[in-house]
Amino acid sequence: MAEPVKDWTTDYDIFDPAYKRDPFPIWDEIREECPIAHTERWGGSFMPTRYEDLFNIARNIQTYSSRNVLVADFEPSAYGEDPEGVPAEVQTASQTAGGAPPITADPPVHTWARKLLLPPFSATQVARYEPETRELCAELIAGFIANGRADGAADYAQQIPPRVIASMLGIPKDKAETFTGWVRGFLELGLTDPEMRQSSAISIFSYMNEVIQERKQNLREGDLPSYLLTSQVDGEPVPEAHVLGTCFLLMVAGIDTTWSSIGSAIWHLAQHPADRARLIAEPELIDSAVEELLRAYSPVTMARYVAEETEYAGCPMHEGDKVLMNFPAANRDPRVFENPDQVIIDREKNPHIAFGVGIHRCAGSNLARMEMKVAIQEWLKHIPEFRLEAPDEVTWAGGQVRGPRKMALVWGS
Repeated sequence: MAEPVKDWTTDYDIFDPAYKRDPFPIWDEIREECPIAHTERWGGSFMPTRYEDLFNIARNIQTYSSRNVLVADFEPSAYGEDPEGVPAEVQTASQTAGGAPPITADPPVHTWARKLLLPPFSATQVARYEPETRELCAELIAGFIANGRADGAADYAQQIPPRVIASMLGIPKDKAETFTGWVRGFLELGLTDPEMRQSSAISIFSYMNEVIQERKQNLREGDLPSYLLTSQVDGEPVPEAHVLGTCFLLMVAGIDTTWSSIGSAIWHLAQHPADRARLIAEPELIDSAVEELLRAYSPVTMARYVAEETEYAGCPMHEGDKVLMNFPAANRDPRVFENPDQVIIDREKNPHIAFGVGIHRCAGSNLARMEMKVAIQEWLKHIPEFRLEAPDEVTWAGGQVRGPRKMALVWGS
C-alpha cells in the first residue's frame, strides 16, 4: 500500500482514494500554496493548477511535447520487444506518433493529422448521430425505470459513448461491453497495472486492425476507418499505421472521457433539485448547463513530456520530466471564475478548458457535447425526480480521467 500523502504540494498522489473522491480542496490548497506542485510518485511529475499556467504550458508545444500523454510512467510502446502473436502493423501503430495521433503527435504530423479529423467531427456531421443517441438513451431508461432504481454510471452513462463510437467506427454495437472493459483496462485500471495496460492495448489495436484489414477489401460509406483509408495527405494515402492509431484514439479517448462527464452531470443533478427544475422549465438552458457541468466536473488530466531544459515559475524542469495538465483544477481557479465551486447552470462568462487549449484542444468536443446534452435531456424527460441512494457509497475513478463508476440512484415512492 502506498504511503499516505502528508504534503500535497511536494508529494501528491493522483491515485490516492481521497484525491479521486474529492480533489477540489486539494487543488485549492496547491493552487494557493504552491501552484506548480511536484511529486516523485508514479515516475515523478509537476502539476500546475492555475488557469494561466495551464494555458501557457499548453501553448508552448516546443518545450512541452505531447509524445507521452499518460499521467503514470509507462513505456512508449505497449508491446516491448518483438511480442509474439502481435501483427507487425499493430506494433508499428503503437510506436507511430506515440500510437494515438493526433493527440500524441507534435507538429508537423499533428498538423495534418488533426486537420484530417475535423470534418467527421464537425457539428454538422456529429448531428447525424443525435437521433440514434436519443433513441439509445430512451431505450436504456426504459430498461430500468420500472425498477425505481439503477446505477446511473454503469447502467446509463457508461452505456452511451461505447455504442456511439461503435456507430462511428462502423462496428457492432453489441461489442460495447467488450470495448468498455478494454478502455478501462488501458486508461483507468491499467495506469497502475502495466500487464493489464499492455493486454488491453493489444486487444484494442488488434481488433481495430482486423476492422481496417476488412475495410481495405470492403469500404463502407460513412464510417471512420473507410474515411481515413480513402483520405490523402500531400497526395499520398494516409499511412495504415496512422489509421490504426487514430481509430485506437477514438475508442480510448471518446469513451471514458464522455461517460465520465455524463455520469458527473447526473451525479450533480441527483443532488440539486433546483437545477433539475430549471432545466425542465427552461429547456433553452441546456447548452449553458452542459458547459458549466463540463467546467465544474472536467474529467481529463493529460500529461506533457518536457522536451528541453526549461524553468517555469521558478521550477527547473529537465528533458524527460513530465507535467500533468490539470485542466480540471484550472477550471476552478477563482482568478478566472467567480464562485468557482458553485455550479451556475446559466453562467454567462465561462472560458473553461475542459477540452484542453491550444493545438491539442479535443477534436471530438462536438460529439461529447451532443452526447452529454442528449443524455441529460432524456434522463430528465423520463425521470425528473431522483436522488442518490447512498451518497457516501458513490465510487470514483481518477488519475487520467475522473468520473463516477458506481452511483446508485432511486426514484418514485
